[in-house]
Amino acid sequence: MSVFSLIPPRLRDIGAFTVHRSLPFARRRLVGPFIYWDHMGPAQLEPGHGMDVRPHPHINLATVTYLFEGEVVHKDSLGTDLAIHPGDVNLMTAGRGIVHSERSGAAWRKAGGVVHGIQSWLALPTELEEAEPAFQHVARGDLPELGLPGARLRLIAGEAFGATSPVKVLSPLFYVEARLDAGAELALPDEHAERAVHLVEGAIAVDGQPIEPGTMAVADAGVRAPIRALRDSRVMLLGGAPLGQRHIWWNFVSSSAERIERAKRDWKSGAFPKVPGDDVELVPLPE
Repeated sequence: MSVFSLIPPRLRDIGAFTVHRSLPFARRRLVGPFIYWDHMGPAQLEPGHGMDVRPHPHINLATVTYLFEGEVVHKDSLGTDLAIHPGDVNLMTAGRGIVHSERSGAAWRKAGGVVHGIQSWLALPTELEEAEPAFQHVARGDLPELGLPGARLRLIAGEAFGATSPVKVLSPLFYVEARLDAGAELALPDEHAERAVHLVEGAIAVDGQPIEPGTMAVADAGVRAPIRALRDSRVMLLGGAPLGQRHIWWNFVSSSAERIERAKRDWKSGAFPKVPGDDVELVPLPE
């Protein structure tokens, strides 16, 4: 019997392109603190067309944006206004409440290009869910890079393989991009309670079982979890300490169902803060 359970990719249309959504899944809501996982693209956007995720709110979570290709301009209600590029990390801690937008910049939109990356959400420890909102941008060159036999790893966040990322997270976790040569073997770090691998591109086998791109394979607790590249591949490794049950509705995550109801009322009434320079086209509360 395999030591992995598989989450197949599910397509979701987000407007400019479709994404492969792995989390939340009916039989697996979280992996460590990771409660939401979207593999965006790769999507070719023609000149004059771009990504436009209008201002929308979050509470009691942190978002992590990581790109392989393309550019996204992030603006939020803290006054942040910057472009993220491949290999950089954006960590936005919503805490008690934040609003942000994600759009293509004017020059990128004019030229067009490929958008490809991972958008993930982290649940926060219960005692930190109402923390002050915060934003952190860490450039690609500031992230630890590791070389293992047949593998090149970049530590996006947390701790793994003897290294620590400068990205400031609020619970024990690991988040790694790994490029594997054909035939290379790599095991998920065994110091974390919950662990998974997501195949971005290429072909791998987990515990001898081949999986398709877009699939997430979640390892059983306390067992060695081997990955083998069947050809040159890119994978994401993720996981961490479990945080307990969380409610998720639209863009809101919380340990409290009542807190989500309050967030709904606040967004509908206009009580959330505004995004400077992008405060007109708001995403309405779903009916």
